[in-house]
Amino acid sequence: MIVFDLRCSNAHVFEAWFASSGAYADQRAQGLIRCPFCDDVTIEKAVMAPNISPKGGRSAGLPPEAMKAALQALAQAQQAALSNSEWVGTAFADRARAMHVGDAELATIHGQATRAEAKALVEEGVPVAPLLLPVVPPERAN
Repeated sequence: MIVFDLRCSNAHVFEAWFASSGAYADQRAQGLIRCPFCDDVTIEKAVMAPNISPKGGRSAGLPPEAMKAALQALAQAQQAALSNSEWVGTAFADRARAMHVGDAELATIHGQATRAEAKALVEEGVPVAPLLLPVVPPERAN
């Protein structure tokens, strides 16, 4: 596996993993690589800093226990932030838009939106943000 920093024609930089340099070239030629921010298919490799291992071959990353603890802390923080938020499921885009234009009372909500719906909300100036971790809908919770 190989990781590349990529840049779209709108100057968004993102990271993507490929089986090889050839796999990247093939996918790019077929228009299969898209910017996750604007869906642009005009993609080029961005300048990357080299990945140099620390002296002695030690890993520069967090040990697995520390990574697990960090993810648990992030999950707890997200759960706390959502504790006063209403799950609206697939009605998220409609509810967020209605609140933004004044057709619905303001409330803190979270739910699901397609990439196209989220992009449209952002373009309309509706204040939305993706959650960092997936959320289990209440009807699926144990």
